[in-house]
Amino acid sequence: MLHYTKYQHKTSKEWVTFVHGAGDSSTIWYKQIRDFKKHFNILLLDLRGHGNSKPNIKDAFNDKYTFDSITADIIEVLDYEKVKASHFIGISLGTILIRNLAEKYSDRVRSMVMGGAIMKLNLRSQILMRLGVVFKSIVPYIWLYKFFAFVIMPNKNHRESRSLFVREAKKLYQKEFIRWFKLTSEINPLLRFFRAVDVKIPTFYIMGGEDYLFLPTIRKVVNSHVESTLFVIEDCGHVVNVEEPIVFNERVISYLQNVK
Repeated sequence: MLHYTKYQHKTSKEWVTFVHGAGDSSTIWYKQIRDFKKHFNILLLDLRGHGNSKPNIKDAFNDKYTFDSITADIIEVLDYEKVKASHFIGISLGTILIRNLAEKYSDRVRSMVMGGAIMKLNLRSQILMRLGVVFKSIVPYIWLYKFFAFVIMPNKNHRESRSLFVREAKKLYQKEFIRWFKLTSEINPLLRFFRAVDVKIPTFYIMGGEDYLFLPTIRKVVNSHVESTLFVIEDCGHVVNVEEPIVFNERVISYLQNVK
């Protein structure tokens, strides 16, 4: 089972599950824990191969991960903790996992909070991914990761987010990085489906105004999905919960408290 940390609230029945992105770990939520545990029960997950969820024997003989198998890992934790339904908060690639979870297990999702959400890979993103496919087995993965981090988070005010991502990514093994990178072959058709299909689950997109790669698509998605709303934090990049934690916490907690 995935490694996770649980914070139990004395009176609240509401659960919030935090899902980080690729190459990261649950430590990316360190600026959220204090505020959120005042109001909710919390699950902080380390996805397989990340943080303290070390690769197991089964993974050692399986070089292919799928979004469905990683989503099933999350459900396994909820089942173990007897959590029937939860709000889910994700960042970056974690938002794809949450959206997939909503598709496969809609009854387990009270709402989705999508920070730095990815709903489409534009031409620049696709070129990056193809470069990664070519070089993933040739150069040290951390070089690729630093390059990707800089393209996604290029500005001076994104430096803390870049540093945090790279620091956590250094804890991955090369083989683990390659397993996760192979997920990119699934991304385009999956995101095309997600854009087309509205699951009608309350969804709050919270994006940085400087998230140039992904924000334009989110604006279009919100206009076509009835249960979706968008809040843009100006002068902020991709990793909104790290760059603007006060605004992120206030807006998301307020949203979750008003989900019907």
